[in-house]
Formats: sequence, structure tokens, C-alpha cells
Amino acid sequence: MTESQDNIINAHLTPLPDKVGVDGLEDKWRGVWDGTGVYRFRGTRDRKAVYSIDTPPPTVSGSLHVGHVFSYTHTDVVARYKRMRGYDVFYPMGWDDNGLPTERRVQNYYGVRVDTSLKYDPDFKPPFEGTDGKKIDAKDQVPISRKNFIELCERLTAQDERQFEALWRKLGLSIDWSQTYHTIGEHPQRVAQKAFLRNLARGEAYQQEAPGLWDVTFQTAVAQAELESREYPGFYHKVAFHFEDGTPIYIETTRPELLAACTSLIANPDDERYRPYFGQYVYSPLFKVRVPILAHPAAEMDKGAGIAMCCTFGDVTDVQWWRDLNLPLRSIIQRNGRIVMDVPDWIEDEAGRELFARTAGKTTFSARKIVVDALRESGDLDGEPTPTTRMTNFYEKGDKPLEIVTSRQWYLKNGGTDAKLNAELIERGRELEFHPDFMRVRYENWVNGLNGDWLISRQRFFGVPFPLWYPVKADGTPDYDHPITPGEDRLPIDPTTDVPEGYDESQRDVPGGFTAEPDIMDTWATSSLTPQIVTRWEEPGEENQALFRATFPMDLRPQGQDIIRTWLFSTVDRAHLENGCLPWAHATLSGWILDPDHKKMSKSKGNVVVPNEPIDKFGADAVRYWAASAKLGLDATYDEGQMKIGRRLAIKLLNATKFALAIGREDESHHVGEAASAAWDPADVTNPLDRAMMAKMTLVVRQATKALDEYEHAKALETIESFFWQFCDDYIELVKNRAYGTPDASGAAPAEADVRSARTTLGLALDAFARLFAPYLPYAAEEVWSWMHEGEGSVHRAAWPDAAVYAQAAGDAAPDTLDWAGKALAELRRIKSEAKVSMKTPILGATLAAGADGVRAIRSVIDDVAQAGRVTGRIDLVEREVADDASAEEAGRVTVESSELGEPPARKPKR
Repeated sequence: MTESQDNIINAHLTPLPDKVGVDGLEDKWRGVWDGTGVYRFRGTRDRKAVYSIDTPPPTVSGSLHVGHVFSYTHTDVVARYKRMRGYDVFYPMGWDDNGLPTERRVQNYYGVRVDTSLKYDPDFKPPFEGTDGKKIDAKDQVPISRKNFIELCERLTAQDERQFEALWRKLGLSIDWSQTYHTIGEHPQRVAQKAFLRNLARGEAYQQEAPGLWDVTFQTAVAQAELESREYPGFYHKVAFHFEDGTPIYIETTRPELLAACTSLIANPDDERYRPYFGQYVYSPLFKVRVPILAHPAAEMDKGAGIAMCCTFGDVTDVQWWRDLNLPLRSIIQRNGRIVMDVPDWIEDEAGRELFARTAGKTTFSARKIVVDALRESGDLDGEPTPTTRMTNFYEKGDKPLEIVTSRQWYLKNGGTDAKLNAELIERGRELEFHPDFMRVRYENWVNGLNGDWLISRQRFFGVPFPLWYPVKADGTPDYDHPITPGEDRLPIDPTTDVPEGYDESQRDVPGGFTAEPDIMDTWATSSLTPQIVTRWEEPGEENQALFRATFPMDLRPQGQDIIRTWLFSTVDRAHLENGCLPWAHATLSGWILDPDHKKMSKSKGNVVVPNEPIDKFGADAVRYWAASAKLGLDATYDEGQMKIGRRLAIKLLNATKFALAIGREDESHHVGEAASAAWDPADVTNPLDRAMMAKMTLVVRQATKALDEYEHAKALETIESFFWQFCDDYIELVKNRAYGTPDASGAAPAEADVRSARTTLGLALDAFARLFAPYLPYAAEEVWSWMHEGEGSVHRAAWPDAAVYAQAAGDAAPDTLDWAGKALAELRRIKSEAKVSMKTPILGATLAAGADGVRAIRSVIDDVAQAGRVTGRIDLVEREVADDASAEEAGRVTVESSELGEPPARKPKR
């Protein structure tokens, strides 16, 4: 078979619709795609032939916003492109339905809260079924058992997931909906528990009683990655500590309520003001507790008085000082954020004990007022408190500043306390291909800045339980040093209802028996295993094992830039520890969506757009166009103007395709004829203009392919779209008379070979544009493809355009010939516009001037230029000098030196 025969594109043309538009395409093609399984993973077992995507499982907490549409469209463009490049694309979808957001939503939706002392009620009916967004106070929530609460979580998340899936389908995501999971499901739970047990066996997971960040509202520990630093108003209080002889030394604090927890005063070792006092002792005001003055380099000389009190614990610096200086533990804040009830034994002064008793059980706010009033009375407050605003740590989903409390928690090693592991994880980050590459530094900065291991336990209810029990000692206390673990074949288990081997239910929570680990895993502890979950890691059966070999390590992790420190890093950590490799080869990082005021969209700010609104208003293709126009890693503004452009582009693709396919197929009444076949052979492209068109197409296909191979979807779209508009505005206008076989001004019809050349070029171009736009405008592209290739399957399973086809058609033609022809036509039309006459007005003669390259190019296509411009006489070409240092714009100009217009055509009378 010759190269020409290899490259022939055979078309089966359908009768064209009378009217075209984008409305209705989504319902039409979504049904076809579902019915034919276009996007289903075919089960290829050759790893080199599979492209696997670790799709982000969105948090199921009521509703998506348009930011989700933005980032998931980027991923879908990649998936569709890779499928057209011949890969069997493994593109699953998950739902992140465990964790705090789900619990909060369930509490408010049903008006309930958990009381772990209550037993399961199989007939329980919640007091509400949706509260129209009104928040129900905790005191008004009905207490229910943990199991009842979990059932409500499962019921509501299943409801939400159906809505999410409907939206994703409407947007046209090419997800394989047979490959779905939810993070609280049986299989993900088994994976998370199995991975944890293996971490535990290798010494990578451990429990520790230690001070940690605590959210008093949600009553749970918080990891370093979940912190959010926010401005918080407060007051500086200048407070006097006293030496043995009564001499005061002043510190400034925003938290005077912690005076009873003070262990020491700390100053920088280089601070000349306090160097004489290091090693001496002072007494705390009000409570009269003797504390040392110590040196530590973390003390800031230029902050406040330059000397600070260390309390256990006011902030993370206190924790550092406590560890480094081996200070006593004097914790007075409970998990509920209130002062402890019992007076601490380190307070021996009777007046101090009485004062503490007045603060016992109070909130920190109320205790602060009592202490400040007492400081005024004692004279230990120097002046009145001065207002200040400071940066304070919050849980990212919380409303109150975090406290630091001591509790027993589970940790997983992540390089925060292990220099060797830290270096290994830095190296993993360097192996990973970041898109854009500048995001790599965020990963490295995070890993380098870790100051502790990953806290993975949470004091919540809806999540993956730790698969652990503990022996109960004779005194009734749990033996945390000897956890009881199940065999992997029993997973998943819930220790609060399941019983360890060798025990029975009657031995639960009694001396000599066992007790369950009450905590659940952090949601990221499950989400960090999404590559292992979707690829069926360590699942029994040859089918599962073959899937794992064919899909892991995965090819792509798409995600938001704001969760590099959480999801991306934690997934790298888990794969490194468990699999000894990266979980994927590439990571694409999307930016944020900004509102019209250039503020980040978020539910908490109330400035989100529900994605159904723009899809219903402009169509899915239009919304996808807006999303895909944004580069990776950069924020983008929500812009309905861009969506309007996208809608216009989709409609233009339909109209241009219909117009060009109709040429040669119209009867005398101008109705499109019957179905037909066509063979578009690159060897039939012989006309200089057509060959230039094919040369430009060759260039565009190569550039778009390169950009998509490098995950630059916006660059590829810009290249394709720009050329498409040139095709519509210039090429079709230049060539349509020849394609129709219209005689020129002298009455001579174009040669048959020139007509065939034009029609073949139109066919090849339309076929290419349908495929080039398919990843971006899947509905419009599928529609036009069906007009050209009836019965040949979906455009989304068609091969990506091959530049070699168009290169053969182009021969040695220069692509800029099309540019020069378009400029010449634009100048001829400008003459008529300035004369304010119809475009049908003939030009009796014209002289065009251009540089030497332009003259040569225009001369080669002069017949098409004359036909399109309705020039009935001569077009003279004059070569003008172009300076060596002329700009590209100046060098590429075409100008009209002279012209003569004929009489405008008579207007036809209106019927």
C-alpha cells in the first residue's frame, strides 16, 4: 500500500440537519456514551499501553462549586487526549465521604449528635430531613448512638454522591463509572487498615502521649498540614514577675490566663539585657510559683519585652522550649477548651489557689478576665492592655484558635523526626514530574519545614477505625503498650463491635479482657492511599493482581496546589514506605478560581458559583472551554465572558462543518442531499493555497501534540483555536468559490483538479478539527464527527490527528502563504468597508504592496484572492522595501496602493 493510500481518510457523510446548535447535545451524546461504554477501561494488561489517573475524590459535603469544574476539566482533557493517542485510559472516580465535613453536614442536616454511651436503635428516625441551611445548635441536637450516626452519614453521602455524579456526567467527564469507590467503603477501609498494620509492624506507626494541637470545638487533634494561620485580635498585657527581693521583671503576653501554667521565662542567649539573669529564679504574679530564667535561641529579642513566659502550653514555641529545656508539664487547658477543675499541686500559695479555683471550669476568655482583674488589683499589671493583631493557628475548618493539650495519639513517620527519611522524601519529590515545575519548591519547602511526624488519629466517629484493641489490666486501665491486632484476612474490622481472636464479647471493657481503640484515622490517612485503592493493591485474585501490575505506579495525579502539603506529600510518603517507589510519574497542579473581585472562591466566604448554573446557561462545552483556557498552576477568574466565547466557538465548529460538508451536496432547493461517502486523499491536494493550508495544519498538529504531551492543555487549545478561526475567516472565504466550482469574472470555471483539491482540503481539515477539539468540546466534536463518520464509532475513540497526513498533502508549501492570502483578502475588503459599500461590490482593479516574501506568496494564490475579493480586473503586486530592523508586524503588512470600485450590485426586492 502506498503512503497516499495509507493516509486516505474515508468518510461516511450523513444528511446534515437543517439547523444546528449546542442545545440538546449533552443529553443526546451522554446517553450514547453511556450505552456504548466509550470511556470504559478495556482491561489492558500491558503497562506500557495503559494510562492511569489517580483522580481526586471530592469531599462529599453537600455541593460542588465551580472551582471543582475548573480543575476536573483539566484532568479530563488529559484523559481524552491520552485515549485518542491509543492508551487504554484507567480513569476512576472516588468520593471522599469520611471525616469532619461529612459529620458537620449530618449533624446539621438531621439535627443529631453522637453520645457514645447510647446503644444502637434500629428503629431510629432523625428529627429533621434537611434544615434549609439553618445551623442547629449543639444543645438542640438529638443525641444518638455512634452506629446510628454512622448510618445517617452513609445515607446522606450516598444521596450527595448521586448528585455529584450527575453533575460530572453533565460536564462530560470521560470517567469510567464502573470504577468508583468511596473512602468509607469496605475495600478502601481494608486497604487503609492493612497499610496501617504494616506500618505498625515496621515501626513506622507509633502512639505517643504528647502535647499536640487541639480544636476545642470539634474535640479532635489536628495535624500540622491542617493548620491555617489567621489574624486574630487580642491584647498585650505587661506583667511583672518578681525576684526573691521583690524586684520586678516584665514580660508581655497575650494569654495571661495561662500564668498558672508558667514553667519559666525565656530570653535569647545573645540578648545583653537578660544575660545576667540566666539561671536565676523569679516568682509568677498571683500564683507565686518559683520559675527559672532560661536561654533559648528561638526567643525573639525584638518581640515585646524580648523575654517571654513559657507555659505548657500556649503555642508551638512553648512545646519546643518544653522539649529542648526539659521543662515540667503544667497543663491547665482541658480538651473542651476550659480550665481544669482541680487546683494544681504546684500552686502552693493559698491566695493563688483561691484565685485558680475561681477560674476552674471557665472558658479561656472568662478566665482571662478574672486573671487580668486580679493583676490590676495586685499592681502586677503595668498599664492597661494594648490592642494587637497576631497570626494564630486555626484548624482549617475551625472557628476558634487551636489549643495545645496533651493526649495519646497515633503518628506515622513522614520525615519530621527522621533525617534519613526526610532526605529520601525530598529525593522522591525530585523524581516526580511537577506541572508546572515551579510547584516543586512548595513540596520541598514543606518537607524541609516538618517539625514532627504525621498525626493520623482523630477523635471523631465517621471514618476508618484503627484495627486495634488493647488488653485491660487488673486495675481496669488499658495496656496501650501491647496493642492487639487482627489478621489481614479479617479486614476491615470495627474494634468497637468486632472482637479480637481469643476473646468473646463478654470480656469487652473488663479487667483481664480487652477494650477497643476508640479513635478513627484522619481522612488523609485513607486518601493518601488512593493509588493503592483504585489499583487493587494486595487484593486477592489474579484479576486484581493483574490490574495492579498494569496500573501502578500510576501515570498522573491531578490536584489543587493548596493540598501539596497534605494529599500529594502524604501519598508520596505512603507509597515510599509501602511500595518503595513514587505513586505516580506526573503531578498536575491547578490554581484557584477567583471571584470577579479576584478573591478565592470558597464556601466559607459565600462567593461560590454553583456549577449547574453556568452549564445550564452556556452549555458544558462552553464551561469546559473557560476552564481549559487557564494554565496549570495559575489562578483564574470566574469569567462568563470566556464561557460566551466558548459557546460561540462550539457553535462555529458546528456551522463551519455543516457549511463545508454541504458543498457539492446541495440540490436546486439548497437542501442538503442524501448520505454519501467521500475519500479525502492527501494526494488530491494540489492547489498552492490548499497545500499551504495543509502545511499550517501540519504545524498546528505538531504544536498541539507537543503541548499536550507536556501537560500544557491551555497552550494546545490556544494553538488549535487560533488556527480554526483562521480556517473559518480566511481559508473558507478564500476557497469556497473554487470548492463550489463557481466561474471567475471571465466566466471560466475552475479546473476539476482544483475543485477536488479544495474539497479534499476542507474534508481533511474538518476531520482534523473534530479530533483536535474533542478533548475540549466533547459534545460539539462528537456531533460533527457523526456527520462525517456515521457508524464508525465515537470521535473520542478515534486516533489523534497524525501530522504526517497533512505533511504529505502540503508537500513543500510554506504555511505562511495562507497568512499572506488572508491579509490580502482583508485589505480588499477594507477598501469596501471604508467606502461603505456591500462586500459584493466588484473591484475593477487594485494594486497591493508587500515585502518580497509576501508578493511571492500572494502571487501563487492570486486567483483565489481575486475570487474571494470579487476582483473583476487585474491585481497588481508591488514589492516594497522592508528594513532589516523592521518589526515582524511591519514586515508582514499588506497595503493597498490603489484601487477602483465598480457599481454595487442592485438590491433584490424584498418578497
